[in-house]
Amino acid sequence: METRTSPLELVAPAGSLAALKAAIDAGADTVYLGLKNATNARNFAGLNFTESDIRAGVDLAHSRGRQVLFAINTFVQAGRAPEWRAAVDAAYGLGADAVIMADAGLLAYASDRYPGLRLHLSVQGSATHADAIELMKEQFGIRRVVLPRVLTLAEIARICANVSVEVEVFGFGSLCVMAEGRCLLSSYATGDSPNNKGVCSPAHAVRWSEENGRMDARLNGILIDRYEPGEPAAYPTLCKGRFEVDGQADHALEEPTSLNAIGLLPRLAEMGVSAIKIEGRQRSPAYVTQVVSTLRAALDSAHADAARFSPRPEWNAMLARHSEGSQVTQGAFERPWK
Repeated sequence: METRTSPLELVAPAGSLAALKAAIDAGADTVYLGLKNATNARNFAGLNFTESDIRAGVDLAHSRGRQVLFAINTFVQAGRAPEWRAAVDAAYGLGADAVIMADAGLLAYASDRYPGLRLHLSVQGSATHADAIELMKEQFGIRRVVLPRVLTLAEIARICANVSVEVEVFGFGSLCVMAEGRCLLSSYATGDSPNNKGVCSPAHAVRWSEENGRMDARLNGILIDRYEPGEPAAYPTLCKGRFEVDGQADHALEEPTSLNAIGLLPRLAEMGVSAIKIEGRQRSPAYVTQVVSTLRAALDSAHADAARFSPRPEWNAMLARHSEGSQVTQGAFERPWK
């Protein structure tokens, strides 16, 4: 059985069986996935797993000494609780190493029905302080918490020092400055919950129009951005749009950019973080291969000599290719504002 060389577990996304295989081949310690239904927050057409695919993926992962996490991270919709409970049943029956959940009622069902099943609190649960995390352990026996991408390093360090569960943080992928899965801006603009639709800008609400060479991007009729001829156009997300404020058009909330925390790996390990997560179950197997292999190399290098660790230029160049706006940031981890 293969064992990882870094104390930080590398958790990779898989939106398909091909992506799962790519993640394992590229050096992921753990892969997370979801069913083809509303129980997971990336419920897109052509994405996610049938039960037979999950069974094949779990068998492959376990044969290589890796783990599979089962994301059941949406909130149960009124009158449809049996669907979500069935997903928990399936996760247990298919040999998932843990389930990732946010809904308290579903956590209660899982802990009561399957006491041996390992539970992780999803980032969708928005647990940002030690008391909330310890309450979830006390009530449901969670073993790990995935922290939202709005916490500073100092805040993460305080949480690590004051909780009795493992801590997982995002190391690469899209940024979210809102309560993840519950963005009121997106819900207001589209009429849909990002948690239940799996995306801030559902495809049915996105419209593109071109006039005199300029491209307008709209979300449910709201102008999100306007691109000049030849200017690269990003997928319209309300918080990353350009708006006129005091007579000046600019990114009013945040710029299109992705989180890249590889420069912080030794500090995260030192403060007690257990796992680094890559965002992107909606992305291709090629993305998974390139990002996972880059993070694998960085983690192994940081573990070999943390005091002298420095991200290599080729690592950052590779990650920038997969970043929003071809830009990366350390995000809230090193935010200059308070």
